[in-house]
Amino acid sequence: MAITQAIPNSFKSQLLTGTHNFTATTGNVFKLALYTSASVMSSATTSFSTTAEVANTGQYVTGGGVLVNISPVVSSGVAFIDFNDISFTGVTLTAAGALIYNTSSSNAAVAVLDFGGDKTATSGTFTVQFPADTTSAAILRISG
Repeated sequence: MAITQAIPNSFKSQLLTGTHNFTATTGNVFKLALYTSASVMSSATTSFSTTAEVANTGQYVTGGGVLVNISPVVSSGVAFIDFNDISFTGVTLTAAGALIYNTSSSNAAVAVLDFGGDKTATSGTFTVQFPADTTSAAILRISG
């Protein structure tokens, strides 16, 4: 099984049809779900699935947690979006990756994240830290 970090092909086409609204206060609701190493996700992933999702533990529940996004920015010809880091407390879990998905649009996949191996929290806090909100590092970037 494998998780391959990617922006799903379905997300790319959905951007052109206006499926996703990343406006911070009035846009869609995006969530992050955690997955075990038994998960198979890649650019072919189209939507959220509970298959190989991390089990409920502490603050982590099926479907993951709601992300707080920062409204899109355009700088130096690059459009980008970022999310605040997300933490799940009181958990005992092992995750190999995650899926960002849009609950406002049939749970459409936005991004597959590969953690590069199993990451574990034991009776503690599991945090997913997003990269800097810049033209070269933000989690989602479009340039031409």
